[in-house]
Amino acid sequence: MKALKYLLVKEYKQMFRNIVLPIVFIILPLAMMNVVPKVATQEVTHLNIAVVDQDHSDLSRRLVQKVSASPYFNLYASCPTYGVALEQLEKGNVDFILTIENDFEKNLYRTHGAEVMTSVNAVNGMKGGVGNGYLTQIIQQYAREISVDEGIIAAPAAEVKSRFLFNPELAYKPYMIPALMAMTLILLVGFLPALNIVGEKERGTIEQINVTPVGRVEFILSKMIPYWSVGLFIVAFSIFLAWRVQGVIPAGHVWEIFLFNIVYILTISSFGLVISNYSDNMRQAAVVMFFFIVIFILTSGLISPISAMPEWAKKVTLLNPLRYIITAMREIYLKGSSFHDLLSQFIPLTIYGIVMGLWALKSYQKNG
Repeated sequence: MKALKYLLVKEYKQMFRNIVLPIVFIILPLAMMNVVPKVATQEVTHLNIAVVDQDHSDLSRRLVQKVSASPYFNLYASCPTYGVALEQLEKGNVDFILTIENDFEKNLYRTHGAEVMTSVNAVNGMKGGVGNGYLTQIIQQYAREISVDEGIIAAPAAEVKSRFLFNPELAYKPYMIPALMAMTLILLVGFLPALNIVGEKERGTIEQINVTPVGRVEFILSKMIPYWSVGLFIVAFSIFLAWRVQGVIPAGHVWEIFLFNIVYILTISSFGLVISNYSDNMRQAAVVMFFFIVIFILTSGLISPISAMPEWAKKVTLLNPLRYIITAMREIYLKGSSFHDLLSQFIPLTIYGIVMGLWALKSYQKNG
């Protein structure tokens, strides 16, 4: 193993001789932890709404004020007719139309009931459905308020209150940031090893290594260990950024995060080396690795929940290491799950890592 020491010195010198790589190791986690949660959020807020108030009474104005005061809606326009508001909806200027009927206040006092109509731009189905739910809740809350203040609507016999476990505020960042950590690692610690050995082939240095007494195990370990250290630095840096920038801290133990990521880094770096061993040039390795990264991301639960996928896709996700690390990271951050609770994620990830590590060793052909 004496040769491993010199190989590691060579790898670290090559890594830090390229001034771009150390900068990327800092910039990419910064972007992932700070920029991506802001621009790729799935939270539905600040929706534009147009109001058609056909009553112009005190109660109708109170309803409009309540909607406009909500953080979920921006009062874009008060339109005289529904047709004018519909034109704004068709142009994409507004997402919702709230129409208040004539004699809204009079009907409330006389019949204890009045009608409002909501029209939703459902081109984006998720935004339309979630926003419509928010608007319905605001109207229902307004109805309860005036039932108490004005005594014109019978109070409901029972009121249902929801209790949200693990993420009481339904915040998007605590759910997304742990997954972004795993994606940051696959982009760096997975992609760079895929270009490593094939880069040696293109430069011709692999032939010099082949004629030395360096063993297969030593050579592969010299390629893996630098990325382990870089990966663990990225994990620690990402945890720090999530805490300081986004205010997201894990509910579970930090050592569990590092344990899972040690195995995960072994898995994805070995996977990258396997691709590098079979590739003839860097372009081929980059294309193949990019293909697998896209598949991993789409079937990991990062974008859409695995439970919502068809049955065949759920089976495909069982071969995806990103699925296991994202699930584990989210449960550590949100639930504070113990290691025993996460064995169903740790065991498959460990098996995946061992298989990929052995494959990386086997696929490297030392011809010399």
